Amino acid sequence: MTDTDRIVNIALDDSGLPAPTPEIEQERRVAIFDLLEENTFALPGREGKPAPAGPYNLDLSIRDRRLVFDLHTQSGEKAGEFHLSLTPFRQVIKDYFQICASYFDAVKRLPPSQIEAIDMGRRGIHNEGSRILLERLEGKVVTDKATARRLFTLICVLHFKG
Repeated sequence: MTDTDRIVNIALDDSGLPAPTPEIEQERRVAIFDLLEENTFALPGREGKPAPAGPYNLDLSIRDRRLVFDLHTQSGEKAGEFHLSLTPFRQVIKDYFQICASYFDAVKRLPPSQIEAIDMGRRGIHNEGSRILLERLEGKVVTDKATARRLFTLICVLHFKG
């Protein structure tokens, strides 16, 4: 991996979604900040041709019930676009939102030991979501687990229904 194998800007198309709760907005801000601070993201060549070199700008959206990664170089050149089915993510996203709701509620009223137990479960579900994302990105992107975790958070934000 080189210094150009990374995302330097990310935009989420959350048009049509309800305004996020303060907790969801905070998760979004932290995930974007952490992702831009440190990530690994490279496009493999296709059909014997090298992929446009990064760093990349990523537009992440959901269109026609598919997750869309739209990538451009810093100069604005189209670097690639690919669509992923959301079906493999549906259950883990549902589970993640349920445990996040429990966690946010617990922070307000439960002792630290119980909050920690819920947070461990939340991290486990988050790890499962990032594992699924890594599998779905295979052959399309070369990335690492930490980057996949942060991207999974952003995928969840795009699923927020209010």
